[in-house]
Amino acid sequence: MKNVKLTIEYDGTGFHGWQQQEHHRTVQEEIEKALGKVMKKRITIHGSGRTDAGVHGLGQVASFKEDFTIPIDKIPLAVNSLLPDDVAIRGAVEVDLDFHARYSAIGKKYIYKIYNSPLRSPIHRSYAYFVAHPLDLDAIKRACSHFVGEHDFKGFMASGSSVKDTIRRIHSLHVYQEQEMLTIEVEGNGFLYNMVRIIAGTLVEVGKGKILEDEIPAIIASGERTRAGHTAPPQGLYLAEVFYR
Repeated sequence: MKNVKLTIEYDGTGFHGWQQQEHHRTVQEEIEKALGKVMKKRITIHGSGRTDAGVHGLGQVASFKEDFTIPIDKIPLAVNSLLPDDVAIRGAVEVDLDFHARYSAIGKKYIYKIYNSPLRSPIHRSYAYFVAHPLDLDAIKRACSHFVGEHDFKGFMASGSSVKDTIRRIHSLHVYQEQEMLTIEVEGNGFLYNMVRIIAGTLVEVGKGKILEDEIPAIIASGERTRAGHTAPPQGLYLAEVFYR
């Protein structure tokens, strides 16, 4: 019996998210089908977490346990030859049997991209959030510091989640700009449902002047979803990296 850790990249545009769902195309389903053909048996993989429809993966991690003979370093090439063009395994390594892609994770890094231009871009439409209104980058950068640290992020969680513990620690939150593209990078020990997209939407509203950067601590402390900004759309979000001990 071997335990294998996979690193996976995918363009989320054509997927209904990560998790297998009946009547919908998902990343998990495509990988399990291809792995099953290579291993000649049914394979179930466990992802580090779910991503919604339209969200992209640069460093999604999944793991599975199985008895097989194919060399582990050959798995990416073998499986990728059977996968569609919008998903690929970028790495495969053997790990301890007690490793689990989700439960062994100690943190994640997400990237969120905003295309800030008066004119929309067909090229970026599936890979960034188009915001036509000019954004105050300095105000956004100042607002970022208020999110760093351990807080109760209940007000930055979408409704419908059953999570009871809403305290999370953000290790770092940075924004930088290259021409018309703003990139938000956030690392933390865990994220609530839609938390990164709500933070991104809040920062956009700070950039527009609709929310003042000094209001962020009070918004976080309130725990009220209605006080935070809008939920930014999924196409700007990328799961960049998952951290393990």
